[in-house]
Amino acid sequence: MEKVNCYCEVERRLNYYPPMQSGLQCLLLSRDDKAVRVLRRVLSEIDVDVEHCSATDAAVQKITRQRFEAVIVDCETPEIAATILKGTRSAPANKRAVTVAVLEDLPTNDTQNALKHAFEMGAHFVLFKPISLERTRSSFRAVRALMKRERRRHVRIPIHVPVELDFDGNEGHFRTTTVDLGENGMAIKSNRKLPTSFQVRFTLPGTSQDVAPHAEVAWEGNQIIGLRFSDLDSETGDHLKRWIERQLTAADPDDIPVSCKLTDLSLNACYLQTESPFPVRTRLHLLMKVGELALQVEGLVRIMHPGAGMGVEFTRKTETQRTKVEEFIQTLVSTSGVVPDLLVKPDAIDNSATAFSSWQESAEDPDPLLSLFHSRADISADVFQEELRKQRGAPAELAQA
Repeated sequence: MEKVNCYCEVERRLNYYPPMQSGLQCLLLSRDDKAVRVLRRVLSEIDVDVEHCSATDAAVQKITRQRFEAVIVDCETPEIAATILKGTRSAPANKRAVTVAVLEDLPTNDTQNALKHAFEMGAHFVLFKPISLERTRSSFRAVRALMKRERRRHVRIPIHVPVELDFDGNEGHFRTTTVDLGENGMAIKSNRKLPTSFQVRFTLPGTSQDVAPHAEVAWEGNQIIGLRFSDLDSETGDHLKRWIERQLTAADPDDIPVSCKLTDLSLNACYLQTESPFPVRTRLHLLMKVGELALQVEGLVRIMHPGAGMGVEFTRKTETQRTKVEEFIQTLVSTSGVVPDLLVKPDAIDNSATAFSSWQESAEDPDPLLSLFHSRADISADVFQEELRKQRGAPAELAQA
């Protein structure tokens, strides 16, 4: 790959926001013919269209002019890989794209450093050469699940809904109709100049759910204005998300779920064994079942071991959830040989300040499993598994499924 300074090129085009294409789209930057063949085959099997580039400047043009749900970068030249990954984050249309770094195979002692460097560059997933079909298929189950979820975040449902815009000061309000509606915003009919920020009010069609977030102008054209929601609360956001999902067709019948096994569970966290772990800071919905007992929790991936598993911190630590988790743990402890059914669905990779915030262990209510996620995040998967085995001999806040 030729070395070029493409980061400034991406910055120069920050205001360009391309339209969404049909189907899942992936950009692949690589000059390795064997790796390209394997990746093309796997991506074709999971119905992902591939735009292949062997030249860096061509890749830069594409990430600034097209929307992709995933960007795969062969890290043959680390400087080029870092530039492309940073450029992807800078391009408005692709800042939420799922990123995959392809690394050269390394001695075991160097693997952990290579993984750390790839994640620091901005990669969500890592593949090591030589790339095999089976290993790539396993990894891309999680990649595709996130690609589809991110795709839905950008979907706009064409619909005409009355909407009112309330302006601050003496500007009053303005009534119009929507052109489309999505999780993060809407398009409205208007040819008037709007202020920087204002409140929108509307009711979700077919429901009594009122939605009233603040919004800002994202784009304008042809008497239509695109609005971006800026402070949608989580409860209303969940209602909007579920409404949009009902408008869309059901999940593809050939979708392969990400297979996970619960190995460790505490009141505030769990460790899941899987060949297809999700990236750190991915928000997940988990449904665990043992017989008639079901436990639904939301979590955030705090530690990820490629090809091995992931540690998930529960995000809603209410007394009600704590009681339900405790009941689930006691059921596992008292039922010999039971293997819980587990369904894991990704929501989004969380880049908010909360997801990056430092963690402090509670002196009054220590959680050894959660403490392990935060204090031993940089050790290798093998060493981490040994630490887990040691904890399983501790008293019963932990349970091995």
